[in-house]
Amino acid sequence: MEERDHGETERLEPNKFMTTKPEIITEQEEEVATETMVAEENQVIVHCICSMDAAYRIWPSTFLIEHGSGKRAKLVTAFNISFYPYWTLKNAGQKFTLIFEGLSRNCIMFDLKEEIPQEGGFHVKSILRNNSDVYTVEIG
Repeated sequence: MEERDHGETERLEPNKFMTTKPEIITEQEEEVATETMVAEENQVIVHCICSMDAAYRIWPSTFLIEHGSGKRAKLVTAFNISFYPYWTLKNAGQKFTLIFEGLSRNCIMFDLKEEIPQEGGFHVKSILRNNSDVYTVEIG
C-alpha cells in the first residue's frame, strides 16, 4: 500500500510493481560478442583448451610472437582464467580465452609464448595465420 501526503492510502495494482529479470548471457553469446569486438579493433582471439585436469593461470608476460620479424603482440585481456598470482581449476576439455593486440598484415605464422621466471609457461609453436584471427589451441 502506498501512503499519500494527506494520510490516504491507495492500493497498488499488481502491474504497478516494477519487476526486473537478470540478463543471462550464455558462453556462446559471450564468444560471439567478443569476436565481434575483436574484429572491429583488429585484435587476435586465442581459445585455449585445457589438456588435463589442473590449476591454470596466465601471466601478463604472454605474447604472440611473429615468425620472421619477431614482433610481439601483447596480451590485452583474458576470460575464464586467472592472472598470476592466482589460479583457476580447470578440467580437461574446458576452455579459456586470450585476447591480444593485432598482428602485422604480413604475418603468416606466429608462436604463443608465456614468458615467465619459472618452468611451465605455455608455448604453442608455429600457429598458421588465418583470415579471421580467431584460433583454438590445446594447452597443458
